[in-house]
Amino acid sequence: MRVLAAGSLRIVWQNLLAQFPEPVETHFGPAGLLRERIEAGEKCDLFASANLAHPQALLASGRALSVMPFACNKLCLTVRSDVLQAGDGWQSLLIRDDLRIATSTAGADPSGDYTQELFTRMGEAGEAVRARATALVGGRDSAPIPAGKLAAEWIILGGQADVFIGYASYAAKLREVAGLTVIDIPARVNPRAEYASAVMTARGKALADYLLSKRAKTILLNAGFGA
Repeated sequence: MRVLAAGSLRIVWQNLLAQFPEPVETHFGPAGLLRERIEAGEKCDLFASANLAHPQALLASGRALSVMPFACNKLCLTVRSDVLQAGDGWQSLLIRDDLRIATSTAGADPSGDYTQELFTRMGEAGEAVRARATALVGGRDSAPIPAGKLAAEWIILGGQADVFIGYASYAAKLREVAGLTVIDIPARVNPRAEYASAVMTARGKALADYLLSKRAKTILLNAGFGA
């Protein structure tokens, strides 16, 4: 079975497949770019996306057989610990104009799309943050993240930015990295990232069904995803 899967599933995917009885070949990348590859003719049995929109587009165009949501995620901030000031919270960190903010790339990577939605939900303050933020990962021409590194870790400790807006499913691992602090974003402004699979062939349905199983949901929850 051949699968194209959102990069944010990379860490949990091995644990998920350890409980699946069939061999699976998986290629990871930004979900928007993976959808484009499918539309250009690349074959796969299942497409696991970090948003619902890309699988739905494949269904609408007749390329996918069905769409099955299987998990959710949200955003958080990762900050270089030594820039924190007394009383700093998620919003004060974003509006501080002395801090460089990095994001993923909207359009190519759903994380970037959710981040743009966060800015919109922030109102006027968010427009100023949007203007200052720089997309450093998840795009067609973005530099590759080194193997074994998380995007926030590589960007911040490498001196490219002071704050990174990314998925909360990485929070537990990022909290283990010296020099980084993870800040939660409240639910009232935090976009819900809904993950969904596009079943591209009859063979892919078995994996899509498994992703909805109690066992798979437990693995996803333990990895920081929501049900």
